Amino acid sequence: MLLHIVARGRIGRSPEAELVERYLKRVGWPTRVTELPDIGGKMPAVEPATRIVMLDETGENLPSRTLAERLGRWRDDGIRETRFLIGAADGFDDAQRGDAHMLLSFGKATWPHMMARAMLAEQLWRASSILANHPYHREG
Repeated sequence: MLLHIVARGRIGRSPEAELVERYLKRVGWPTRVTELPDIGGKMPAVEPATRIVMLDETGENLPSRTLAERLGRWRDDGIRETRFLIGAADGFDDAQRGDAHMLLSFGKATWPHMMARAMLAEQLWRASSILANHPYHREG
């Protein structure tokens, strides 16, 4: 299953970009990052068997293991792509939220979208390591 991050804003060469790259290299599944301008730009076409996950302050605040289990279930059910959307500074509106299969939050704090991208990349690595029984993730 392809893990595809579609994010508003350019990350450029930055410490956050290095973190994103470092974590996505470790993920055992195919990954892709698509950057769009803050306003406008063409969203890549959504193919059948795609799950849309929006990072949104109103979303579920899931433990890492639960996120891993959900991704594993989607993979096992034949989902070909899980697309993670990171919005611009103003996030998503209600109509956009309604199109998502899942809203995901990283807590009640407000995070800059570049940090959210790095945090998402780490969680994708963590999820794939949990599903592979790799010792990276420790609970407790």
